[in-house]
Amino acid sequence: MTARIADETLPLWPEGVPGKLGDGTEDNPWLELYRAPNATGAAVLICPGGGYTRRAQHEAEPVAWWLNTLGITGIVVHYRVAPYRHPEPLNDLTRAMRITRSNAAKWEIDPGRVGVLGFSAGGHLAATLSTKYDGQTRPDFSILLYAVITLHPPSAHTGSRNNLLRDPSDPDLINLLSHERHVNLQTPPTFMFHTADDPAVPIENALIYAQALRAHGVPFELHAFEHGRHGVGLAQDDPVLGMWPTLCANWLRARGLAR
Repeated sequence: MTARIADETLPLWPEGVPGKLGDGTEDNPWLELYRAPNATGAAVLICPGGGYTRRAQHEAEPVAWWLNTLGITGIVVHYRVAPYRHPEPLNDLTRAMRITRSNAAKWEIDPGRVGVLGFSAGGHLAATLSTKYDGQTRPDFSILLYAVITLHPPSAHTGSRNNLLRDPSDPDLINLLSHERHVNLQTPPTFMFHTADDPAVPIENALIYAQALRAHGVPFELHAFEHGRHGVGLAQDDPVLGMWPTLCANWLRARGLAR
């Protein structure tokens, strides 16, 4: 994959950031557009992980470049993290979806083929939009990679939970943002990848979400690898985990989203 700069960089809130705490770079969320050559018309909003304290670079632009090789436009969402709390990250991702669909013609995107992808805490954010959306912001498909799903013990990633909700966290918000409880018939088709011995985010997060998807008849594909550390990104240096992008590409092709 060839590194390149974004085709376009846009502020998410050009008329003023709601709930703004300061005036630094991190107080002004933005998105980066990476157009695909020979585009299929599909696009993916990318949410890097980082425990809601940062956004991991290796889960951002390189993922957009990979999607571009499949003919998919990649859009990296630089959402706000701590000290910002819920609902600000979700507000940023929701705004990014609205901007993407409103620019569909200009960016040569099919507004009915816009998905969301997230790693770890970014996967939690992607799952949040996949279960809590309005008519204009529902993703058409979701890709959740070693994602945080539940905020309930014993499988919660407590760091992500506390950064998003404070410590101690409001029990009602824990329930609201434990996504296995909110899957419904309209939840988007989902691809998932996790490792059985993930030391940070237990694989139970993927298993309970898959179980909820199955219970509601939502199409999904789950790949559980026996071993692997957390936060591998595209895992290009791992001959086993590095298979997940190919598996995901095949899933996207089967859905008519990738070339």
